[in-house]
Amino acid sequence: MIPHSRALRLSLLLSVTALGNIPVPVIASGAPVRAFAQTPPPTAEPADPRTRIGRANAAARVQPERTSYFNAIQQYAYAEGALFQIYTSPGHVTNIMLQEGEELVGPGPVASGDTVRWIIGDTVSGTGLTRRVHILVKPTRADISTNLVINTNRRTYHLELSATTSTYMAAVSWTYPQDALIALRNAEAETESSAPVAAGIDFSSLSFDYRLSGDRPAWRPVRVFDDGRQVFIEFPASIANGDMPPLFVVGADGSAELVNYRVQGRYMVVDRLFDKAELRLGAGRNVRQVRIQREIPHSRGRA
Repeated sequence: MIPHSRALRLSLLLSVTALGNIPVPVIASGAPVRAFAQTPPPTAEPADPRTRIGRANAAARVQPERTSYFNAIQQYAYAEGALFQIYTSPGHVTNIMLQEGEELVGPGPVASGDTVRWIIGDTVSGTGLTRRVHILVKPTRADISTNLVINTNRRTYHLELSATTSTYMAAVSWTYPQDALIALRNAEAETESSAPVAAGIDFSSLSFDYRLSGDRPAWRPVRVFDDGRQVFIEFPASIANGDMPPLFVVGADGSAELVNYRVQGRYMVVDRLFDKAELRLGAGRNVRQVRIQREIPHSRGRA
């Protein structure tokens, strides 16, 4: 038979090693994420402000590219303040597609510089999370141009519309590099918080000489151990669906001190050793308390 202490060490090794198999979130995209880079302003500022404005607008214009097409959909990389070019033609509708879940907001969320010679409307497709707003534009004649501003609950789009005799863009949508970056950072943070607690532990120095007493709430720890430097409190898997109780270290005089700790998966990691501690959750008559005590105090050495 395996001695009790070795069996506990083996069980711990298997459980914490399994935590290392947590999948890393991956962000997939149907098109490459391209950030829009605005041309730096010229070193010599022209005296005429109209010239300065013209140069700034010219630098902000984003033209359609062959490599950014998905079938007949031109996919622009969104950048705040960019002037996205939309080419249309009489007798054809151009579909301007917003992001799924994005909504028009405010009075007059779609504004055009020319509402006489341009026909502009909106509709939606999908439901729930896939609900999508479409802005439909059509010129009444060729060789005209105007601008279009679209305000949503997420961003503002600045478009420049041009009408040609026959060439038109069937549909326009956007990719969102900033959203992708935020999602990537969130995924990295989630992966880091889920890192296996086994990393950096010296298994040869583990001590399981801790006793639990007190109440038996659903969050009552499964086991407590230390590696000579840190104390690890393992909670049941159900802790993911509830609150983790704060930890109070009890001093020699009986006073309780709230201590800092880190959470890795379902483990509470305390970066110091202690002989007595309490986990408390709730208030008044509803308070639940679990006491943790080391069988042999650290001041007397390990068993």
